Amino acid sequence: MVTRLRRLEDLLGGRLDSVDYRSIADLIDNVDAAKAEDLDYKREHYGNGDEAREELAKDVAAFANHTGGLLVLGMAENKGVPSKVFDVDLDDRHLRHSRQVIANNTAPPVPYEAIPVHNPVAPGTGFLLLAVPRSPYAPHAVTARPTKLSRDTLRYPRRGGSQTEWLTETDVATSYRARYTAAAERDRRLADVEEDLVDAVASRTTPHLIVILVPEQASDMVIDSDRFIRYREELLATQLHLGQEGRNFGSVTVGPRRLIVAEGSGRYSARAELHRDGSAAVAISLNGRIHVDEYEDVQLHTAEPGDVVYPLLCALPFLAAHARDRAGASGPAHVRVALVADIAAHPTQARVLDLDRPPVAPFRVDRIDPATGRPRPLTGDSHPCATADAGVLVDNLADLDRGLLQATAALADELLQAYGYPETGLITRTGELRPDHFSQRNSGAVAQWAQQRGLL
Repeated sequence: MVTRLRRLEDLLGGRLDSVDYRSIADLIDNVDAAKAEDLDYKREHYGNGDEAREELAKDVAAFANHTGGLLVLGMAENKGVPSKVFDVDLDDRHLRHSRQVIANNTAPPVPYEAIPVHNPVAPGTGFLLLAVPRSPYAPHAVTARPTKLSRDTLRYPRRGGSQTEWLTETDVATSYRARYTAAAERDRRLADVEEDLVDAVASRTTPHLIVILVPEQASDMVIDSDRFIRYREELLATQLHLGQEGRNFGSVTVGPRRLIVAEGSGRYSARAELHRDGSAAVAISLNGRIHVDEYEDVQLHTAEPGDVVYPLLCALPFLAAHARDRAGASGPAHVRVALVADIAAHPTQARVLDLDRPPVAPFRVDRIDPATGRPRPLTGDSHPCATADAGVLVDNLADLDRGLLQATAALADELLQAYGYPETGLITRTGELRPDHFSQRNSGAVAQWAQQRGLL
């Protein structure tokens, strides 16, 4: 998933993974492109010696421990301003070297993305961008062997303006506390948002997909009369189901510190809760088959893989767009997905005892045999509740691009392993979409949407 650095995207005229060679070369003598807390330049690749390994580890850790940033390899600078292009080799050897140095000399390893930008007249050379997001796992230490005595500092760098500074012991202790406190608070928030939505649809007795997104950093969406009118108009015009025009939300109301959105008045229509802090959750009833006995009692629910993956593909950008566009959240977020045979099968409902409620019917995810038109199970075992978790980038999901496909694949593969699938085969981990592998109900919608977005 692509690191998103908004200021630098504005400077370069596009996302980091789509920027071209000329856009970077044109930064020469541009004072707005001077070295800053989120931008640095290196004339050549980092070398193999101890000092070079330490320098690379320090540079990426300093960005990760601050607000994130971009290292441009292949550009010289004069007094901080880019001054001359020096194309670097973009072969696998140099990419592997950077990966090994960062992995072996930072703790925990700094997450980053290497983006080669080839010179169109000299393929194989150009700029190498090392994009480093702000890390939720900070502080990151430099573990490379020190080449200079650093008796008065710990080896935790942080970007300070256009330079690198070192964290004091108090800074490190504060960062560690923030890391663990933030993770605990995020997990509690995720559980609260999930439980609120599940309680709201607790009476439902059919299979549902429940998707929850919680940004790493909470934001604040203001709800007042004027803004509610705007939110309502936006949401009523929003299509939850990608590629299916005319399937919009039907109602928007205000709840406790949230907007409540329903697809329609039907008992099993989609319901979403969009919170002021950017958190959001949606419950979507699954299309599938109901298998009954001779007395019309439900014996089994089944759904095809596409009936699970498609609503997940739809839910993720909807939730992320709320976090980014209404609440102003950006950067990393945590997503949790639950696939339940019946809302009563959700873990939060375990304490609820309802003697009048019918028992939870078994649920399977089966492919359909094209020869017979009947379900073809991979396993005879049913599963009342399966879950999956993933870290995502809010912008990647909201932008409806390849990053959305990659996140959907990661979650869907983990989710359906409970039903015997090593991977779904509908979307690859690299973001390759296969619309014809979806179910007959939604393959056309997926193909139409992907065609419009240029994702085929």
